[in-house]
Amino acid sequence: MIKVIKNEQEYKIVLTRVELLMDAKVNSDEFDELKKLATLIEDYEDKHYAIDVPDSEEVVRF
Repeated sequence: MIKVIKNEQEYKIVLTRVELLMDAKVNSDEFDELKKLATLIEDYEDKHYAIDVPDSEEVVRF
């Protein structure tokens, strides 16, 4: 069952599962699972590993 990733331990488990699914054939059940897990990972990372967008002054200084 696929569910929302709630903590770092679940995140690591899902990443391990994704590694196993990386060679899944398109339109297979495994590929569908991979797409769903990728969405959950993206959501978790957006919340816990957010990257701030630099303001224009920082960009110019860089």
